[in-house]
Amino acid sequence: MSRIALINIDTQQSFHHRNYWQEDDIPAFQQAMLGLIEGCQARNIPVVDIFHVDEDGPFTLESGYVKPMAFLRHQPDVVFQKHVHNAFTDTGLDRWLRERDINQLIICGIRTEQCCETTARVASDLGYAVTFVSEATLTFPMTYKGITLSAAEIRHRTETVLSGRFAEIKTVAETLESL
Repeated sequence: MSRIALINIDTQQSFHHRNYWQEDDIPAFQQAMLGLIEGCQARNIPVVDIFHVDEDGPFTLESGYVKPMAFLRHQPDVVFQKHVHNAFTDTGLDRWLRERDINQLIICGIRTEQCCETTARVASDLGYAVTFVSEATLTFPMTYKGITLSAAEIRHRTETVLSGRFAEIKTVAETLESL
């Protein structure tokens, strides 16, 4: 029997205070996140909130920004803080999931190619079946060696490297229909 949890990664106010923050994809991201969370909660699927905490800047606890973005209205079943890119290292998440016999994870949150992708890879390596809901993830353009990738290109790249290896890529609607 499959037991499922929704892992909401780093959807926190800290990002509003980064120089790369852009509003372009926010409406679609918010709609997808709210639909996914509400759909999971309606099916009694636990929602796990993960918050990234750093030693300086807007990701410190002292900043006051390590809290859910204002559009989020859900009450999580549990909250974990992380200090690295994946949600498993030194957080207690794996133990919490295994104590509940959860073996399937739905991944959403911020940033698509960083903490969400890294968590999906680690989860797969730990033996979890992973559904990656990229429309319920958010990222921003990035430049390397003079080439800028758009958020859509980064999302596509993440879907490409995860699909068939580390996760199933699904939309919110496909995810909720499969539950």
